[in-house]
Amino acid sequence: MNDIYNKLIKIIPHERVLKDEPMSKHTTFRIGGPADLFVIINNIEELKLVLKLVKEKKINITCIGNGSNTLVKDKGIRGITIKLNLKDIKVREDIIEAGAGVPLPLLAKAACENGLSGLEFAAGIPGTLGGAVYMNAGAHGKEFKDIVLETTYMDEKLELHTIINEEHEFSNRYSRFMNTNDIIISSTVTLDKANKDEIQNRMEEYLKIRRERQPIGDPSAGSVFKRKNDLIPAEIIDKIGLKGYNIGDACISKMHAGFIINKGTATAEDVLKLIEHIKKEVYEKYNIELEEEIRIIGD
Repeated sequence: MNDIYNKLIKIIPHERVLKDEPMSKHTTFRIGGPADLFVIINNIEELKLVLKLVKEKKINITCIGNGSNTLVKDKGIRGITIKLNLKDIKVREDIIEAGAGVPLPLLAKAACENGLSGLEFAAGIPGTLGGAVYMNAGAHGKEFKDIVLETTYMDEKLELHTIINEEHEFSNRYSRFMNTNDIIISSTVTLDKANKDEIQNRMEEYLKIRRERQPIGDPSAGSVFKRKNDLIPAEIIDKIGLKGYNIGDACISKMHAGFIINKGTATAEDVLKLIEHIKKEVYEKYNIELEEEIRIIGD
């Protein structure tokens, strides 16, 4: 990859092009082998140049956000991994347009400061706007499908497109982007005018609930399995007595059975084995097939 590295540093400052970068540094799980090349993108022009190079050389490309819902396998990621650092926020009346790289807590704070309600549920989600739209993130009974007005993305031909809410094909922890190679650039959300103090109080209440019920002090990737209809995976996993069960340093949280935490030196293999053990136990006892919510990437 030396030839590609040399070409990349002519496009992107060398401090934002990293060789054999451990993905454990870029995921909230603190797990993951090395990315061949890890590139931090600061604007659309840089993205176009990198994607053009990728296309010419037929290199594999992986796009990540904050790595908060992601498990990277132990051998890492081949090709180029890009992290979009697009963090512009524009507020106009009851609408906020923001870059894909904006952290959700920052976006929720901006909404609150402008007296806009509807993003309180996202204040404690440790992801980015792009990742939230990609997987239709949600909490406290609300999802991004409820507030997204439109999204702008770049396709494989390096062309920009904008789609409206219905075209995202949102469903439970899903959007159309999960089945394409399109890269989310920005999204616009529509909110409601409200009292700033009331918005702040709701945000603090949601954050309090998260602190009390979820192992936010431990490295994890959030909820491991998807909810289906009235099925709450954490309740079933708890019911069969798996809280605290571990394989290596991958452990089912004693606080919230829907979370697998990294107790220190967990590998992706530990986590994957634990996921399979959970699925097997749940299927044998309840004839229910759990489906992963976390994104699993790499080799």
